[in-house]
Amino acid sequence: MGAAEKYEEMSVECYLASELTSPIKHEYVNGAIYNMAGGTNAHHRIASNILGSLHGPLRGKPCKPFNSDTKIRVRSAFSTRFYYPDVTVVCKPNPLTDTFQDDPIIIVEVVSPGTRRIDEGEKKDAYLSVPSLAVYLLVEQAAANVRVHRRTDIGFVQEEYNGLECRVPLPEIQAELALMDIYEDVPVAARMKILPFASIGQNEE
Repeated sequence: MGAAEKYEEMSVECYLASELTSPIKHEYVNGAIYNMAGGTNAHHRIASNILGSLHGPLRGKPCKPFNSDTKIRVRSAFSTRFYYPDVTVVCKPNPLTDTFQDDPIIIVEVVSPGTRRIDEGEKKDAYLSVPSLAVYLLVEQAAANVRVHRRTDIGFVQEEYNGLECRVPLPEIQAELALMDIYEDVPVAARMKILPFASIGQNEE
């Protein structure tokens, strides 16, 4: 999902209360709220496939997958943000009475032309600042391609998985994602042209 239209400014408390009854989801960035743009059927199918692929391996374990109705709060000394990732895995969940999670270990965004700039820019920078986050996945819609930003001892590094035969290892939660499963029932190009910056093991810090 992507932020579309700036709506108005409000406090965190008012934002959280209004989201409980709003028919439209909004993301929150430092007092400004943004209407969420709708996604294509392909977008929703890919996100659902990822959620389904994670449900079995994580069943009965502490880490749980969440869908795009789950907000993630990103806090720093100077800002507070709330985003709705397409898929999230959380191992240390907030209380059931909360309407958001603070400690995601994995975040997935399904990239579309309308969301690419924010998914690869603002959201990536915000998500990678979350201390608990181990993996951020950017999943393409038109081609079988997943880019992974993974936390290591030297900071986040980027990996790329390109082609339906690939599998994305997620040892952080003792699972993996097969691209064949991610793109089930979604016609896509078998591969995506590799961009020059998208090299496996690239240090991002």
